[in-house]
Amino acid sequence: MVRVLELLTVALAAASSLTSVAALNPITIKGTKFFDSVTKNQFYIKGVAYQPRSEAADAVDPLSRPEDCKRDFALMKTLGLNTIRVYQVDSSLNHDDCMKALEDAGIYLMLDLTVPKHSIVRNNPEYDIDIWNNSRSTIAAFMDYPNMLGFFVGNEVSNDMTTTVASVFVKALLRDAKTFIGTSSARKIPVGYANNDDADIRREIQAYFNCDNDDASRIDFFGINLYEWCGSDTTYETSGYKERTADIADYSIPVFLSEFGCNAVMPRTFPEVASIFGPDMAETWSGGIVYEWTQEDNNYGLVQIQADHTATLTPDYNNLKKALAPLHPKGVLMDSFSATKKPSTCPANTPKWEPSNVPPSTPSTAACDCMMQSLSCTASDQAMATTENVGEGLNTICGMTSCDDIGANGKTGVYGKYSFCAPVQKLSYMYNYYYTNVGKKDASTCSFNGMAKLVVAARATDEGCSTAKDPLTASSHHHATSAASCQESSYFGLLVLLTALALIL
Repeated sequence: MVRVLELLTVALAAASSLTSVAALNPITIKGTKFFDSVTKNQFYIKGVAYQPRSEAADAVDPLSRPEDCKRDFALMKTLGLNTIRVYQVDSSLNHDDCMKALEDAGIYLMLDLTVPKHSIVRNNPEYDIDIWNNSRSTIAAFMDYPNMLGFFVGNEVSNDMTTTVASVFVKALLRDAKTFIGTSSARKIPVGYANNDDADIRREIQAYFNCDNDDASRIDFFGINLYEWCGSDTTYETSGYKERTADIADYSIPVFLSEFGCNAVMPRTFPEVASIFGPDMAETWSGGIVYEWTQEDNNYGLVQIQADHTATLTPDYNNLKKALAPLHPKGVLMDSFSATKKPSTCPANTPKWEPSNVPPSTPSTAACDCMMQSLSCTASDQAMATTENVGEGLNTICGMTSCDDIGANGKTGVYGKYSFCAPVQKLSYMYNYYYTNVGKKDASTCSFNGMAKLVVAARATDEGCSTAKDPLTASSHHHATSAASCQESSYFGLLVLLTALALIL
């Protein structure tokens, strides 16, 4: 009996220990504000941009380097931060250790979906299977973590009047990301956009991403990269922050500073945080993310990473810590807050705002693969050797015949049936089109100076290919683990043990 009582005491102590270390509660949105989904307290983002670049040549994914994460996140916790923004990850890597370290530090993640290799290019925009597949894989890799706060579908993509057409392609990615999350994730993870605040198009951008009858085509939050407040001589009124606050007064979703921290005056003392988290802005804004964590060539760092992988604090770190220390906005409770503001009205097309309100369809790997099986003339190994070869090949063939089937016009809202395929697939389709319809299947017309080759088609035609769809659910991906899931399984195991012991007694 004594032995049983000893076991019971140990089990109770273990259960108490487990329940005392709670996982971070997921953050949810109601109207214009973020809230803790459990405590129902309003959540303000106190964040930092986190994308170390100079420490290692392969450091493109900062959330795959556990030792660096533990070093940095402990310092962030001391600073009083609760959010990081990461611009680029590799979804094929394991992120459990870093996400656990982040969770242990009480910090949430805001993550950009696109990477330089697979992104919507503002001057020549298109939305293809590579962009969508990369974005979908990133969502799948991170959506199970409880401290996954939100995803950005774009960062300053349309950044002036000459690049506005690119926004319709971003809106297509937004629609697909939200739809995928809705069918694959256990909870609704917000998806938003970060804007550069160009004076000519800021109102249009703000309205465009928050207008549509379909919720899936509207962002859940809006970020503004704002560097107008420079130095301690600047004020809330003279910085432009007061005007930006007025701009969003009637906006229906949360808005925060997705980047801030002008470095025109060094060291930075961050006087703006008193307005961001104080009476000037806290009722309208949801916080901000200072740029950036590590010292890089652009001289914005809060810490300097040394050759031995230790971190040295810069004056900016201590100044930010001092500025943030007295600021603890309370906000409102979720249950007492009423969401009354309506989505925006879509902006009219003008010479300075040209994107269509009709986005392209969801890219489909199945459609492109099906089309490729119908071709008798395709791009050769020579063509596929470099991206430059593919680009030159497309320029050449599209100067010889119509490329409407692979083209995408974000201004008119007209998209070719294979406009979402990968560049080499588009080139293959056009070589085959020319070979079949212009060259009358003369072997000499499937050459293009060695850039094309004859193959045996697996399908007679491409009929039905363009409408083939990929599944929208996550069929298989790396399942995230967390303190919550480990604690939960261990806790229930202890409950079983306690029950058994009680029966013995």
